[in-house]
Amino acid sequence: MGEGALGAVASTGTLLPMADEQLTYRSSGVDIDEAQRALRAVMAPLKATHTENVVGGIGGFGALYRANFQDFEKPLLVSSIDGVGTKTKVAAMVGDYANLGRDIVNHCVNDILCQGARPLFFLDYFGCSRLQGLMFEDILKGMAEACQEVGAALIGGETAEMPGVYTEDEIDLVGSIVGVVDQDKKLPRGKMQAGDAVIGIASNGLHTNGYSLARRALFEVGGLSVRDTLPGLGRTIGAEMLRPHRCYFNAVHPILQDTENVYAVAHITGGGLYDNIPRVLPSDVRVVIEKRSWTPLPIFQLIQQTGNVSETEMYRAFNMGVGMVMIVDRFIAPAVVQRLNDAGESAAIIGEVQSGSNEVQIL
Repeated sequence: MGEGALGAVASTGTLLPMADEQLTYRSSGVDIDEAQRALRAVMAPLKATHTENVVGGIGGFGALYRANFQDFEKPLLVSSIDGVGTKTKVAAMVGDYANLGRDIVNHCVNDILCQGARPLFFLDYFGCSRLQGLMFEDILKGMAEACQEVGAALIGGETAEMPGVYTEDEIDLVGSIVGVVDQDKKLPRGKMQAGDAVIGIASNGLHTNGYSLARRALFEVGGLSVRDTLPGLGRTIGAEMLRPHRCYFNAVHPILQDTENVYAVAHITGGGLYDNIPRVLPSDVRVVIEKRSWTPLPIFQLIQQTGNVSETEMYRAFNMGVGMVMIVDRFIAPAVVQRLNDAGESAAIIGEVQSGSNEVQIL
């Protein structure tokens, strides 16, 4: 039965009393006007990411992208989706959301880089209990800047304001990316063998993984605050934890195009070195990492000491200062390290491939 003139009809057929005031979406906690205003405020940087392959503009029911792959003999589409996770909690504690947009774009770009792909377009999901326009603008601006730096188009997204689903001031940020790689250049490739080199590229810190353990260790067990200064660094704990997820595309992708002797690339995210490197290994080899070949950043040392976290758990939950790993022919390894360092990264040989059974050993 439909609604009558006197009020809504309950499932039992009884009439419900009318509210004294007319209900609106806004009075229920969802401000559509604010979402539209915030989106208009960042339209210029969003449109700046659009390439000639983007058809139409933002605001349609679906985003259109022209599949123009003239430079590829056998183009393969590569896709990935991920979220910033509970790093958003630290951003709320500090009151700084500026780099969260960069975090999600860079994370997704790095993921498809592990197949050798270059990004084509990116879409985001932003969920919250109550939209705060200026914070939303900051996140989208960072997202647009990160997309523009790697030639990806930010072509659409979803803004979901859901009081009652998300708690007050809680946000969720998710991204989805589509890229392309030529079938003959996709990773992993070639035949890695015992003696090949493992190159580690430095991270900015936690990136977007391990924040539940980090928050538990530092703030609940350790009683520390985001405003406390990190020992030996002169930066607050909050600022250190909000350092953006580093993007490796512009340094790594050109190397993949120039040589066939890069066999695999692994993005070191949740699961650390132990769980991510085996994802790109054949079944008959293992990787041995020499942990003395680099020094973990102070934030990792603070988490381990404050939370009484075992070393094994640290290397499974965090990247420990190594954000990406490349497995290359041992004879070209020094030249690859030099190219990475010349491109602005901090890279070093941190281990080698050995005969074994698809595992990682850290010595």
